[in-house]
This record gives sequence, C-alpha cells and structure tokens, in this order.
Amino acid sequence: MLNMIHGNREALERREAWECPEPSVTEKEIVSMKDAAWPSPFLPGLEYNSPAHGTWNIVHTGMLIPGSHQIYVCAANCNRGVVLTAAEMGAVDRFSTIALCEEDLTDGRMEELVIDGVSEILHKLKRKPTVVLLFTVCLHHFMGCDIPYIYRALRERFPEQRFLECYMDPIMQKGGMTPDQKLRMAMYDCLEEREKNPRQINIVGNDLALQPDCEMFALLKAGGYTVKDITACETFEEYLSMAESFLNIVTYPAARAGGEKLSERLGMKFLYLPQTFDYREIDRELALLAETLGLAASDTTSLREKCEAKLEETRALLDGMPVAVDAAAAPRVLGLARLLLSHGFSVIRIYADSFSPEEKDDWQWLKDHAPEVEVCATIHAGMRVLPRRPERVLAIGQKAAYFHQTGHFVNMVEGGGLYGYAGILELCERIRDAFYHTRDTKDLIVRKGLGCMSCI
Repeated sequence: MLNMIHGNREALERREAWECPEPSVTEKEIVSMKDAAWPSPFLPGLEYNSPAHGTWNIVHTGMLIPGSHQIYVCAANCNRGVVLTAAEMGAVDRFSTIALCEEDLTDGRMEELVIDGVSEILHKLKRKPTVVLLFTVCLHHFMGCDIPYIYRALRERFPEQRFLECYMDPIMQKGGMTPDQKLRMAMYDCLEEREKNPRQINIVGNDLALQPDCEMFALLKAGGYTVKDITACETFEEYLSMAESFLNIVTYPAARAGGEKLSERLGMKFLYLPQTFDYREIDRELALLAETLGLAASDTTSLREKCEAKLEETRALLDGMPVAVDAAAAPRVLGLARLLLSHGFSVIRIYADSFSPEEKDDWQWLKDHAPEVEVCATIHAGMRVLPRRPERVLAIGQKAAYFHQTGHFVNMVEGGGLYGYAGILELCERIRDAFYHTRDTKDLIVRKGLGCMSCI
C-alpha cells in the first residue's frame, strides 16, 4: 500500500511539473522535412489536446458583435468548455446554454425543446440582446433536426432580435467548413443593404486588429479611406455601418469564405490579401490594393532594406540559438520558417499537423533547402508522452514553447496582427524581446483567447 501511495504521488508530481515518461517517439509524431508529405504529414487518429489555449475559439469570436448573446444547445460535457470560456472572459451575462439529456434524443421534440428553451432564456434576460448567436451541435446533424424551422419560429416570436445560424459541430472539421469558418461567415449576416460609401473599406473576419503602422493602412490613409473592422466596433450601429463599405478585405484565411459571401450578398468588391512573410507577395498584394483603388503603388525598396538589416541584426543576436515555430502562431507557418531559415536562423522544428494549401511553394523550398528540419505533430496522441524537459530554445508560438518547456518564447497566436513589411520588423522585435526576457510559460499558455478581454 505504501508503495502504491508513493508511486501515485510521484506520478502526480511528475504531471504537475509537466514532465512525461520517455517512451520512444516515432515517425508517427515527428518526420524530417524531406519526408513530410503534402498536405498532411501525419495520419489522422486519436487526438491529443495540449494545454496551450491562446488561440481564439468560437465563443471569443462571437463576442466581437456588440450587444450579442450566445446560446449553445448541447450536452453538459460539450458545454463545459464554452461555459468556462465565457466565465474566463467575464462575459457570463452574454452567454446561456440549453443542456440536452438522453431522453431529449428519443422523444421526437428536439425542435420544440430548442425553440422553447431559447424563448425562456430571452424572456428572462433583463436586457434584450441585439443579436442572438444560436449554436446547434453534432447531435442535431445526427438526428436530422429541422434547423430552418427552428429559426423561422424564433424570428416570428422575437421580431426585434436577429438570430444568427451558428454551429458547434467538430464532426465536420475533416470535411466541409469548420465551426470557426461557419461563424466568421454568419457573424456578418446582420449587415443589410445600405448606400455605399466610396471612401469606406472593411477588414473582415479577424479576431485581432492589424498593426496600425502596416503599409496597407498607410496606403489607405494616404488615399483618404476610412477603415472599419469588427475588432474596433464598440456599438451595434457601428457594426451595422460596415454595410456602407464598398470593399471588403480579408487577411485571415479562415475568414475568406465569409468575406466572399458578404461581398456577393451586398454587392461589395472583395480582396483576399493574406498575411505573408514573402517580400514578393507583400509587393503583389500592395500593388493589387493600389490598382483596385486607383492609387499609385508604393516603392518598397527601403522597407525591404530595413527588414534585411533587422533580420540580420536579430540573427546575430541569437547567435545560433535553436528556434521552433508552431502553426498556431501564424497561419503560414512554413512561410515563417522559410523567412527565418533563408536569413540564417537555426530553425530546428516546425509544429504543424497539416499544411495550408497556400504554402505549397514554401513546402517545396523547405524540402529542397532545409530537408533535415523536423516537422512535429501537435494533436497526435503520442504527443502526450513526448519527453518534455526545459531546453534553451526560442519558440514562436505557445505550442512550441510548451513542447520545449522554454520561457524564451514569442507569445503570439493567429498571426498576432502582424502584416506586411511592418509585420516582419515587429516579429524581429518580438524575437529580440523573447531572447532577452523569459516568460512564465506554464501560467500564460493556459489562458484562453490571447488578446481578447479576460478576467483571469
């Protein structure tokens, strides 16, 4: 008995210290870049969820609509995560749930349950929301629930409220649009046709505002354009005024479908200008924007020179210090790795479970020029027992920081608002800061939704 107690205590202490047993890690979890298949280097299967939670989830994103209220209809086990997210944001007054029980799946009254449950919630609210984001889940797909009927009934009962059709259905992540993509599409459905302002432009679908000193904003400011972004909307009317813009710009890949739908529905122009670390692509995007607006394209020669000097200065500072990057830090993690490797940084590992379709050229470049760089899964079940000992590695992204147990890390998710040449310069500043200062990794990465409001 004493041996059992002693063994259990050791196991608990090992877990609390973030240490793991040291089984062999195979090619199932780590492959060299030369062997990394396109676009999925790892076989799908049982998944592991690391404690790095800085990326935004659908609760955080939905809260961007001013005055909105979210209602989730699902079983208690699924509700746990979203309830905790709302609580950690200090936004429980804007969040409700309808818990499904086993008998609800067999009594044939699912539609009535949802309609009556939402009605009861809205009647009890002291302040009626401007918008209701109603999330149905996997079970409703399995049951063949009449979702359109639910929304028709609710809109008849509550004509002053707007209902957005949202989903928390992770079963769809391997085919079709993810819940995140669907939400970034639905959250602009409240916008209605308005007279267009030829001097107003939208940035659509971001969780994080783009850095104000980026070249895109400089070009728009020089042309006399006003920029609207849901991340900066403080009132519902300000959000609705986005319908007056004549052009929608999307920079975050998961928002592309939503930006295209909004543009088609309201007769707006559309540009997809994603975050990139490639000089040539940055120039092409700035040229396309200038051409669309009838403005003169900027000469970026001096900006390239500044980036080259800053990258060399940062490389020299690190002096061969190993660098690891992860896909949660930036949508184009292969492009990020390529930028650093092509400027002499010692990138040793890329954490990515799959590759973006937009990065085929970067994938090929890395196979040709950095074949021994490791690609490591993050959600493969074997990662839960990957040996994790503190290492002197500079990590870009929370998952890379977690797996290497390093305090030298750039705490960044979803691109961090970086954009264009200004984004590369800011990235260098963040790398320098991570080199000089260590962070409390264990405390920081468990906090959900980096950059959103939080009461933690």
